[in-house]
Amino acid sequence: MAISLTKDAAERVKSYLVSRGNGIGLRIGVKKTGCNGFAYVVNYADAVDDADNVFEDHGVKVVVDSESLALIDGTEVDFVKEGLNEAFRFRNPNISGECGCGESFSV
Repeated sequence: MAISLTKDAAERVKSYLVSRGNGIGLRIGVKKTGCNGFAYVVNYADAVDDADNVFEDHGVKVVVDSESLALIDGTEVDFVKEGLNEAFRFRNPNISGECGCGESFSV
């Protein structure tokens, strides 16, 4: 079981944590929503709970709760810039479908 980061994603998290002044890494989760069932939830991790799994890639900790990990295990997180837009992107090998707008997925 693992979640990985591209170099670009790791650099973005590191720079944000420095400018934020606190935090231990990136927290990734999943919530039920959208037209396809699930959506990613991305925050910066300030602590690790008992139900959390912690991975490290490119020097950045990635914190994922156990329920979410079952749906996103094996996912690679990237950070992309397209013109003025920038966002984390997910390459999740477990998805069976995505909505047209890319905001939700199903497994």
